[in-house]
Amino acid sequence: MDSSIFIAHCLSFDEVIELPHFEKTSFRVNKKIFAMLNTQKKQATFKLSAIDQSVFCDFDRNSIWPASGAWGKQGWTIFDLTALTAEMLIDALTLSYCNVASKNLSEKYKA
Repeated sequence: MDSSIFIAHCLSFDEVIELPHFEKTSFRVNKKIFAMLNTQKKQATFKLSAIDQSVFCDFDRNSIWPASGAWGKQGWTIFDLTALTAEMLIDALTLSYCNVASKNLSEKYKA
């Protein structure tokens, strides 16, 4: 997935703002980060539940892995944008948004 398409998907959710976060771009709802984009490495990082993190990582450990240390234990999961389908990335992005957004905002996107 191209970075510009990824950004467009992130900003398509209600009340999302885009802000710099160190050398990355963060996407936030309610002042909380739900996704980050590292354009140099062509990676996205999502805030997933432990179960969702496990499911995605089991799918392809070479393209999806927990962030290092405590961040990974909190559900932060790194995805290689060049190796995965757009559908999978959008699924992970939606789950991440719903994990961080208020119940009122996330209800619209839950399947």
